[in-house]
Amino acid sequence: MSDNNREGKRSARERLREERRREQTREKRKRSLLVGVAAVAVLALAGGIGVAVTQLGGKDGDGPVVAPTGANGEDSLAIPVGRAGAPSTLTVYEDFRCPACAQFEHGFRDTIRELEDKGRLRTQYHLVTIIDGNMGGSGSLNAANAAACAQDARKFRDYHDVLYRNQPQEQDDAFADKKRLIKLAGQVKGLDTAGFRACVNEGSHDGWVRKATTAFNGSGHQGTPTVLLNGKNVYADQQNPLTPDKLRKRVEDAAKKA
Repeated sequence: MSDNNREGKRSARERLREERRREQTREKRKRSLLVGVAAVAVLALAGGIGVAVTQLGGKDGDGPVVAPTGANGEDSLAIPVGRAGAPSTLTVYEDFRCPACAQFEHGFRDTIRELEDKGRLRTQYHLVTIIDGNMGGSGSLNAANAAACAQDARKFRDYHDVLYRNQPQEQDDAFADKKRLIKLAGQVKGLDTAGFRACVNEGSHDGWVRKATTAFNGSGHQGTPTVLLNGKNVYADQQNPLTPDKLRKRVEDAAKKA
């Protein structure tokens, strides 16, 4: 066979292979187009369903807004601790990743719990996610959701305190790990149940936490912790800083006048 014949056959084979590649490419494009059209149809349907759920379920941004059991206040954005009708109310805006919030808790926790147990004080906790927004991550959100799940089990106070006792460094987004949050629940008697685990893993109260954060951002308060006693900001006064003894005296004085 001459070199010319061999070259002609190779060229023919190459043209045939090239034609097959082109045909395969056309078929892939057709399949992709069909899949794309189907996907658009599914998304359109899902979008219609999503609007309905939003209207019926009251969503706020991402996910349905499901308040934990017993939440109160405007839009049910606060978790109460202490006797209803107590002479004084302490309103606390906190972020579980916030070092200053941990400092406040470590300094004031025993006094606050003592006054709650005496029926002198009712504390309203608002859980927000400022550190997630500033530094990235999801530890503030996941920890707040887990605390709301503990509220469903009527064990918020104890779990709240456990989280602050085990707060990681601010740069360490360790509370993003839901397994860690569940493990910490083992320090609260009776909290680590199937229901609590499901609530944590599914982020059942994520939408509620996001709504609480949106409300805080629009409140005019400057950061966490923000602490109000009977509606007055008592923690940010640098000229007359609050101490546990001052808090106790103000609450006890209010109880005497009640």
